[in-house]
Amino acid sequence: MDISALQVSWRAFDTVAHLRPIHSEADYDRTVTLMNALLDVTGDDEDHPLSGLLELAAEWVSRYEQKHHAIEAANPRDALRFLMEARGLKQEDLSAIVPRRNLSAILAGKRKISVTMAGKLGRFFGISPAVFVPR
Repeated sequence: MDISALQVSWRAFDTVAHLRPIHSEADYDRTVTLMNALLDVTGDDEDHPLSGLLELAAEWVSRYEQKHHAIEAANPRDALRFLMEARGLKQEDLSAIVPRRNLSAILAGKRKISVTMAGKLGRFFGISPAVFVPR
């Protein structure tokens, strides 16, 4: 491994992303902003070159929220079902975000919510995407 090249690359990356473990609300806000920007770029493409970075940011956000914004943990599928029921939404109401067959599989427990999908659902419902990330 070329540590010198890594150091140069890290400096350039750090100048843009400022990615650090989350220790404060300011770190949390910055990482959520980064995560949302990554979601805007990666879209539905789980093979996008930035998807690994998105997963890392989502994991750190989720860990921080579990520790500092703890509420009784809900299964992501149950949280989605609750939000849909609370807002009177049907599966077709989410078809622009989640293909109907995928949503049916998620609600039936046959499919998990991807990080990309969690971001879209978080934006749609106006909540943290971490709600939809399996723990």
